[in-house]
Amino acid sequence: MDTAERTPADVPGPTTGAAAAAPTGGAARRPRARTRSGARTTASMADVARLAGVSAQTVSRVSNGYAGVNEQTRRQVLAAMKELGYRPNSAARALKRGEFRTIGVITFTLSTTGNVRTLEAIATSAAHEGYAVTLLPVAVPTQAEVRGAFSRLEELAVDAVIVIMEVHLLDAATIHLPPHVQVVVVDSDAGDHYTVVDTDQAGGTRAAVQHLLDLGHRTVWHLGGPEGSFAAQRRTDAWRAALVEAGRAAPPLIRGDWSAESGYRAGLELAAHDDCTAVFAANDQMALGLLRALHERGRRVPEDVSVIGFDDIPEASSFLPPLTTVHQDFAEVGRLCVRAVLRKMRQEGPERGTTLVPTRLVPRASTAPPRQA
Repeated sequence: MDTAERTPADVPGPTTGAAAAAPTGGAARRPRARTRSGARTTASMADVARLAGVSAQTVSRVSNGYAGVNEQTRRQVLAAMKELGYRPNSAARALKRGEFRTIGVITFTLSTTGNVRTLEAIATSAAHEGYAVTLLPVAVPTQAEVRGAFSRLEELAVDAVIVIMEVHLLDAATIHLPPHVQVVVVDSDAGDHYTVVDTDQAGGTRAAVQHLLDLGHRTVWHLGGPEGSFAAQRRTDAWRAALVEAGRAAPPLIRGDWSAESGYRAGLELAAHDDCTAVFAANDQMALGLLRALHERGRRVPEDVSVIGFDDIPEASSFLPPLTTVHQDFAEVGRLCVRAVLRKMRQEGPERGTTLVPTRLVPRASTAPPRQA
């Protein structure tokens, strides 16, 4: 409401009695309403209006953030809300607006760097846009669990869902959502069916492999991520394709599960191969375990074996030696996820397609030319 539309109740005028004793700001200090038993009752919009000396419509406009309310009047209403402990009914406001201003996020695990940092970025970006985030971790990656997570999100009333999971489970889970709920998928090749935001997995992998080949290594071994992971498979495919394109033979693939412990076990195996002079690990955590195993087996890094990772976690520069790695911009991935769901909600963006976030190589001390070069 602008000042020209103020109701008579909003117009300051002579005051008498209790209202005359009101402090600056206009809201008279009155005890909160109580029942006969002495318990406090929940303040209503009408209670706030009476205490502030304005209309209920003005209270509604202030609580919903409408522009045009006189600043002095707005302060009076806010002071009355605080005095009475009034909280706007978020469900009623959502029904009135036609949206809940909440984004749901479904993910399998919070134990991986990528998921945690992407979730952090989503929450930060959503808050900046005035949206809350509801998180539902899926304990076991099964179709039933995925269906259950979507059902819970529907009950919690969300406007959109960001999914950090393998898309084959999403497709197979026979999920039914209300028409207004928009979906964006992270790290997937499902751009033909969904709106997808992904790191340039292939581009980052090619840069890592090429860096090692340019240093003079004859080939590059690969410590890959777990089977069933889209990111792991994309990096493995790009590793093999880069070697084939360079006319080099691809050594046997060794897999881990993203953890440093699996990297350590794989490192013990790799250390037994005297012809292994360069290893591309699919993430930094596995690279950390690999470094430990090589050290224990007397293989020096980078003199005997060069090691490169993927992620550029904050601790990567503190590894011994500091780890050469591929930097992922998780903050940008999260920001673009939120932007994508908001554009879909506003019918401003495409229904399908993939947005790739560029990666960059970060050279450090864990890579060097092989000794024979």
